[in-house]
Amino acid sequence: MIRRRLSKPLTWTVVALFGIGGAGALYWFQPWRLFTDTTVTDALSTPAAPVPSAPLSSAPVPATTVLKQGTFVTHEHDTTGIARVVRTADGRHQLELIGLDTSDGPDLRVWLSDRAVRTGADGWRVFDDGAYAELGRLKGNHGNQVYRLPASVDPDDFRSVSIWCKRFSVSFGAAALT
Repeated sequence: MIRRRLSKPLTWTVVALFGIGGAGALYWFQPWRLFTDTTVTDALSTPAAPVPSAPLSSAPVPATTVLKQGTFVTHEHDTTGIARVVRTADGRHQLELIGLDTSDGPDLRVWLSDRAVRTGADGWRVFDDGAYAELGRLKGNHGNQVYRLPASVDPDDFRSVSIWCKRFSVSFGAAALT
């Protein structure tokens, strides 16, 4: 019977390579994020109600207006909540995520997209196929969040919002804005 053994330097090289590979996999996939939660409580805008006692001759007061709204559907991870695009009294636009509930994940972003929302696995990867505007990193995977739209972003150019995992190019969930 012939027994072969790896030399000590070769053994340590193999161990080091497995260690580096394991550390790289942990960094890339970040599996601990399946067990972490961040709750955000940004102040949401409230659309103004008309004042019935306002004098007829007064100039109209700009009001906060909901322009588009939709309910999240699940894609890669269970996702619920409401998304709405609001024009504030000062004329600026913002995206509000209301009651968002999704999984945490690596490199999650908030995207406005010109793509239609599809349900099921067919809808997971469509949002980077067309035009999109990244509004920033997802602040948290639970709660209410507000993202200001840059002046260069016209909300009429977009049909949906996606919680987008940039690292794996996949949508966690999306809402059609109508």
